[in-house]
Amino acid sequence: MGEVTIIGVDLAKNAFQVHGAAADGSVLFRKKLSRPQFIRFMAEQPPRCVAMEACASAHHLGATDDAAGS
Repeated sequence: MGEVTIIGVDLAKNAFQVHGAAADGSVLFRKKLSRPQFIRFMAEQPPRCVAMEACASAHHLGATDDAAGS
C-alpha cells in the first residue's frame, strides 16, 4: 500500500466523502464522515495536499465557518 499524498474531499452540509490517493493516483481509502468526524480526521493528518470541490454549498459552508470564528 502506497503513502497518501493527496486527500480529496466532497463537501456537503452533514456528510463528507473523503478519499486518499497515492502519488500514482491509486485510491488508498474512501470514507464517509460526519462533520465532527471530518474535523477530527483532518486534524490527525500530516501536512499534504487537500483538494476540495467548490460548489455553492461549499462556499456557503466556508463563509459560515469564517463567521463563527473558525
